[in-house]
Amino acid sequence: MSGLLDNIHGPADVKALDASQLAPLAQEIRERIIAVTSRNGGHIGPNLGVVELTIALHRVFETPVDQFVWDVSHQGYVHKLLTGRNGPEFDLIRQREGLSGFLMRKESVHDCYGAGHAGTALSAALGMAAARDRRGEDSHVVAVLGDAAFTCGITMEALNNVSATTGRLIIILNDNEWSIARNVGALAKYFNEIITNPLYNRIDRDLKSVIEKMPGGRSVIELGRRWKRETKDFIVGSSLFEAFDLRYIGPVDGHDLDSVVKHLEFAKASEQPILLHLLTQKGKGYEPALESPETFHGLGPFNVKTGRPPPSKAGSPPNYQDAFGQALLRFARDDRRIVGITAAMPPGTGLSYLANDLPEQFFDVGIAEEHAVLFAAGMATTDFHPVVAIYSTFLQRAYDPIIHDVCLQNLPVTFCMDRAGLSPNDGPTHHGLFDIAYLRTVPNTIVMQPKDEDELTDMLWTSIQTAGPTFIRYPRGAAAGVAVKAEPTMLEIGRAEVLEDGADFIIWALGPWVADAVALAKRLHAGEGWRIGVVNARFAKPLDHTLLLSQADSARGFITMEDHVLSGGFGSAVLETLNDHGAAVPVLRIGYPDQFVDHGNGVADLRADVGLSAESVEARVREFISARMPATQPV
Repeated sequence: MSGLLDNIHGPADVKALDASQLAPLAQEIRERIIAVTSRNGGHIGPNLGVVELTIALHRVFETPVDQFVWDVSHQGYVHKLLTGRNGPEFDLIRQREGLSGFLMRKESVHDCYGAGHAGTALSAALGMAAARDRRGEDSHVVAVLGDAAFTCGITMEALNNVSATTGRLIIILNDNEWSIARNVGALAKYFNEIITNPLYNRIDRDLKSVIEKMPGGRSVIELGRRWKRETKDFIVGSSLFEAFDLRYIGPVDGHDLDSVVKHLEFAKASEQPILLHLLTQKGKGYEPALESPETFHGLGPFNVKTGRPPPSKAGSPPNYQDAFGQALLRFARDDRRIVGITAAMPPGTGLSYLANDLPEQFFDVGIAEEHAVLFAAGMATTDFHPVVAIYSTFLQRAYDPIIHDVCLQNLPVTFCMDRAGLSPNDGPTHHGLFDIAYLRTVPNTIVMQPKDEDELTDMLWTSIQTAGPTFIRYPRGAAAGVAVKAEPTMLEIGRAEVLEDGADFIIWALGPWVADAVALAKRLHAGEGWRIGVVNARFAKPLDHTLLLSQADSARGFITMEDHVLSGGFGSAVLETLNDHGAAVPVLRIGYPDQFVDHGNGVADLRADVGLSAESVEARVREFISARMPATQPV
C-alpha cells in the first residue's frame, strides 16, 4: 500500500494535503531517509532535524518562483523528496547515477543555489533578493542557516549588508547547537542564553496565545511586534539580530509544524527582513542519531536497528586521519609548544585524539577557516608550532591568510590537509584537487604528500622541526597498512625517493599514485620486458631538481602521476623544471582533467569516469613509451 510520500510528486502535492496528514508525512520521510542512508551513508542527522521545517516551507511558499537557499545544503534530502525526486535516483543518493548529497542547480529547477561549504547561504540569498527587487518582482527568498553558519565570517559580512540591500528577506536560523561537532564560541553561548531564558520563553508563549485569540489585522500584528521586541530587550538585552535591523522572532519549536507554518506565514507578510529562530534536534526521530549527533552528522552505511557501522575487517589499516591524529598526539606529549587547531572538525581531521588527551593543546575555532589560519599565525610568532588540520577543499577559503599572514612572514605553521584528492560520495564541492596549484606558486611553502602512513608520520615530524610554512596533503579513507616506525625519520626537504631503477623511462608519482606506479612498472616489465623506473616524489615543492635533471641526461621520457588537476599541478612543476634547465625530455602527465569531477561510489569509479582507470592509464603509458622506443632496441 502506497503511503503519503509516494504520492508527493512536487510542492503542489504538499500544499494539497490536509493538516492532519503532515505528521504522518514527516514520519514517512524520516523512515525513507534512514533506510536509504543506512545503505549509502550520508548526512542523516541534519536531514532528520529539518523535516518539519522543510514541509512547512513548501506549505507556505512556492518554488521555484520562491527560492530556498540552504547553507551547506547537506540537509537538502527532505527538499529533494518533496520536489519530485523520490524515485530510484533517491535510492542511489551519493552513488553513481544517483542524486547528489547536496543541492545542485543542474539537478532540479527547485534547487536555486548549489553549495557544499558552510556560510554561503546568506550572501547568496541577499544577492537573489537584490536582483528580485531590481526586477520589481514579488517573490520570496528564504535563507536557511544552521547556528554554526554564524561562526563564518562571510555570514556576518552578509548580515551587515541585509538592511542596506533589501526590505524583504527571510532568514531561518535552524538552531540545533551542532555543526559537525558541538558549536563553540560566544555566538553559541548567546543562542543558548536566548533558548534557556525561562522568563522570556514563558512570555513568548503567552504572547502567542494572546495574538491568536485577538481579532486579526495589521494593527494587532504590529502591536505584537513592538511588544515582543520590547520584552526581549528588557529581559535578555538587545537582540544581536535587531542591531542589524532584522526583526527577530523566536525561539520557536522547529518540530511543531503548525507553529512553524504560522510563523512562516507571518514572515511572508512582513515588509522588513526577518530572522526566524527555530529550535531543532539533530537526528530527530532516530534514537542512535540523537544519542550520537556528532557521529550521525555524516557517516557511511550502518545497521538501522543498532545504528552501528559494519564491523571492520580484521587487520584493516587505519584511516589517514587517524594515523595523523595519533602521530600528532605522540609528538605533542613531548613538546608543549605543539598545538592543534581545527575548524569545527575534531573527529573528521583526527584531532579528537589531541582534544581528549591534551585539551590544553587543542583549539576548535568553529567553521572559521580564515580565522584558524590567522590564529595559528599569531601563535607561531610566540615560539609555538601550530598544526592546522583542515580538509583541502575547506582550506581554499583561507588562501589570503595563507599568503599574507603565514607565508609572507615565513612562520612555522604546519597545515595537514585531509581529503586531498577525491572525496567520492560528496562530489565536486569536497574533492581536494586544487591545492598543489594554489600553494606551489606561493613563496616559502613546502608541499609534500606521503605514500603511506609511516611516511605521513615522518612528514609530520619533519614539518614540526621546520622553521617555516609546511603543507602535508593526504587522501580520504584507509591508509596503506604499513607499520609506523618506533622513531620518526627526519626527511631531507625536497629529496625524492627512488623505488625502482629504470633505464629509459621513469615514473614520478605522488601520494597514492606511488603504489599504482610500482604496480604498473611491474606489469610492463612482465609483459614487455621494459624496465621502468619509479620515483616517490614526496615533495611537490620543492621538487627534487637534482635527481630529476640527472635522470633527464639519459631518460627518453618521464611519466608523472598525481591525484590533482593537471593544470598547475605536480606534473606542471616537472615540466617547468625540465624546461627551465633546457632538458628537452617528453613528459606524459597523468592527473585529473580541467573539469569538476562528479560524485560516485568510490575512487576507482571516478577515476574511470575521467579516463584514469588502471587500464586506461596503462594504455596511455604503453603508447607513450612505444612511440619513443626504437623498434629494434628493447628497453
